[in-house]
Amino acid sequence: MRFTILKELFAGFLRARHMTRHFRRRFLPTAEIGAVASHEVPTTLAQALRAAALMAPDALLRRLDSRLDGLSDAQAARLRESVGFNEVEQEKPLPWWTHLWHCYRTPFNLLLTLLAVVSWLTQDAEAVVVIGTMVVLSTLLRFWQEVRSNREADAIKSLVSNTATVLRPLGDADVTGADGQPRGVQLDDGLGRRCEVEVRLLVPGDVVVLAAGDMIPADCRILAAKDLFVAQAAMTGESLPVEKFAVQRDDAVRNPLELDNVVFMGTNVVSGAARAVVVNTGERSYFGALAGRVLATDRAPTPFQMGVNRTSWLLIRFMLVMAPLVLFINGFTKGDWGEALLFAVSVAVGLTPEMLPMIATSTLAKGAVALARRKVVVKRLDAIQNFGAMDVLCTDKTGTLTQDRIFLERHVDAWGEPSDAVLELAWLNSRHQTGLKNLLDVAVLERAGVDGPSGAAGRYRKVDEMPFDFVRRRMSVVVSGPDGGHRLITKGAVEEVLRVCTRVMHDGREVPLTPALLERIRAVASSLNEEGLRVVAVASGRPQPARQTYSVADEQGLVLAGTIAFLDPPKESTREALAALAAHGVAVKVLTGDNERITAKVCREVGLQPRQVLLGGDLELMDDAALSRAVETTDVFARLTPTHKARIVRLLKANGHVVGFLGDGINDAAALRTADIGISVDSAVDIAREAADIILLEKSLMVLEAGVVEGRRTFVNMLKYIKMTASSNFGNVFSVLVASAFIPFLPMLPIHLLVLNLLYDISQTAIPFDTVDEAQLLRPQRWVPGEIGRFMLFFGPISSIFDLVTFAMMWFVFGAHSAAQQTLFQSGWFVVSLLTQTLIVHMIRTAKVPFVQSRAAWPLLFMTVLIMAAGLFLPMGPLASAFSLQALPPLYFALLPFILLAYMGLTQWMKGVYCRRWGWQ
Repeated sequence: MRFTILKELFAGFLRARHMTRHFRRRFLPTAEIGAVASHEVPTTLAQALRAAALMAPDALLRRLDSRLDGLSDAQAARLRESVGFNEVEQEKPLPWWTHLWHCYRTPFNLLLTLLAVVSWLTQDAEAVVVIGTMVVLSTLLRFWQEVRSNREADAIKSLVSNTATVLRPLGDADVTGADGQPRGVQLDDGLGRRCEVEVRLLVPGDVVVLAAGDMIPADCRILAAKDLFVAQAAMTGESLPVEKFAVQRDDAVRNPLELDNVVFMGTNVVSGAARAVVVNTGERSYFGALAGRVLATDRAPTPFQMGVNRTSWLLIRFMLVMAPLVLFINGFTKGDWGEALLFAVSVAVGLTPEMLPMIATSTLAKGAVALARRKVVVKRLDAIQNFGAMDVLCTDKTGTLTQDRIFLERHVDAWGEPSDAVLELAWLNSRHQTGLKNLLDVAVLERAGVDGPSGAAGRYRKVDEMPFDFVRRRMSVVVSGPDGGHRLITKGAVEEVLRVCTRVMHDGREVPLTPALLERIRAVASSLNEEGLRVVAVASGRPQPARQTYSVADEQGLVLAGTIAFLDPPKESTREALAALAAHGVAVKVLTGDNERITAKVCREVGLQPRQVLLGGDLELMDDAALSRAVETTDVFARLTPTHKARIVRLLKANGHVVGFLGDGINDAAALRTADIGISVDSAVDIAREAADIILLEKSLMVLEAGVVEGRRTFVNMLKYIKMTASSNFGNVFSVLVASAFIPFLPMLPIHLLVLNLLYDISQTAIPFDTVDEAQLLRPQRWVPGEIGRFMLFFGPISSIFDLVTFAMMWFVFGAHSAAQQTLFQSGWFVVSLLTQTLIVHMIRTAKVPFVQSRAAWPLLFMTVLIMAAGLFLPMGPLASAFSLQALPPLYFALLPFILLAYMGLTQWMKGVYCRRWGWQ
């Protein structure tokens, strides 16, 4: 299985940079949808949604050929054959010829084609062949990569596919598993059985159950709702959640987005619960209608893309300046403007970094494959580089620093004494809620058993519930007991539950909640926190009069039963992972909604010593300027709301940090979108996975440390090619300018420059597979403005020095100082130029001594040897005359090693000077 996944990932991620939008989030970012949400959707769609909102539920179900307990699997399968999958096509499959055209039309290919046309018009057939070879090679490599990736794209998406909770009829034979046991969970009201299915399999008529943290999987009409709040920012730009109901309150509403009882694909549930019937799926949905307007627009470029683009244009501008200079100098000094034009064209080709897109894609793809081996799915290819640039990682506590395996350790009354009554109330609350079930609920249910304490499951019936939200930080259920009376049971954060309590249960009787008793209860909770336990309060009440519908307003005048305490022990690997991240220059900051005492204790246990702890309440009192200073010196933030987390991430970014955020809950979604790199896990709630750039199949900080290292390795290898191209091209052109001014013939023919460039580019195709020095992995790597230009001006002239030495050697030692001996001169420079250009990557790939202290990977060594051998073979072999070259005398090869060694020695010395002044990136 592992090798199958790796194969799929390898094929999927080998794609060009402009095709990375295949990996865009299934639901497009807020900014993109918001830009077109105001545009009109088809009138028929708006009318259909309004009709569904105004129609009676039973009539709508009949129209959809459905029922309150949903469709059977067989019905859904038959309907799916006619309506298709619930998917919004982000990019239609292209005919192969259109795809091939898209692979060809890069700026560099178009520039080379223009130069080839010029060569053809000037009857330079050899130049046309060489330039054409470059273009064909670049285009076919890209085409091959993308064809393979398209074949496997669906398989990659399935690794992190979302599911929806649908209802299936109790009598549906397909709801029975292979073992004969019912599949899914039967609802208490008898209306069907809940089953998890892939979102893409939904069809109109499916009845879905929604809870906090769920993405809305399709356009749905609400059948029943309880305190349902939906975030519609992706569709409308509204910053605050909108409450939805089971009925449409205003029949005059025309805008579909303002309908009270319709929810839309691409939005998400913030709090509450609902049951809804699917009305529109896939491209027939409101989201699908808007998406077509957005998909033609690429994302805003990332810092990584902007860095590559800036470098590309730097080299292009350099070419636009140098090529005309070469033309005019050779035209005036040689008098042959036709030959000068061909030579200038060849110089322009040599200065064009045509392999940059391929090198960038291959390097990122290799990084993606390496991360895949560590169970990391990269949704956006450029996010790999952000890993390498990240210097601050913000993370939640639960499941990241801790084992994500919570145990119910204690259930005690307000005095800290064990109490089975508290456990029974907690079990009833966790058992009957249909909202966001978290690990605490799972721990309660596991501790008390399937039937609950003393068979409580058979004695109580659910009446209503008030789902959890991050403002109240509690949730309540109302159950009917054996005596027929209703009982409201609340569970949540200690302070929030105490806020709605007026009495306390003690020895079977209720006593008033006095200030002294309140302090005692807080002391008991604090002592449990000091032991590293997470404390949740449990309270109950008997609302009067008994009824079938309750609200948050009924959470008052309750009786505190006691507290339940959970143990979430730290992971054994956390201390090691934090140390590894610190060694690689990544500061870890804990952002949690949990209690500050337990958070601080867990942090100390894993080796993270909090310099300062800031609470959510403290943040409310600080303006952005004060908080910007505080985030630099604070490692632990507790009692945070989702808005607090996003604000901290935003201010860290404003301070110049590259920020990663690791989270898996609905309260993490805003921070995930705000961060430079959002990281989630495959078990996260839907909205968290959709907001993330990278999905971890294993929730571990050690995996993140590996991602940081791989991101830096990817960036460094990319930078090798860019530095090498910029410096060697600058040196060669400078040499050409000098030679053209003083030598009575062309220092190198156009065909020589073209072949030199082709061989040189081929030698660099192995750079993505190169190793990286450990020192370059210990600090964040990012684009530095002006770094490439400075590097080019610093190292480019070094090669020019030895070009001039070669000119002098060919002129004075071998007598190649007239047009009759120009072939000998050109052959001598051709060999030196190719060898120095091929060796330069080994010189600049490391700050150490190459081949001795730092050795390249074998693919790069092999390509170096191969291309150097080809460079020596061309003038010395049978193809020499075809390329206007000639054999070189033995004395040349006796002097050649001295030139190469001197070149390497001077470059190494200059590296030392450069490192001492600017450092080595």
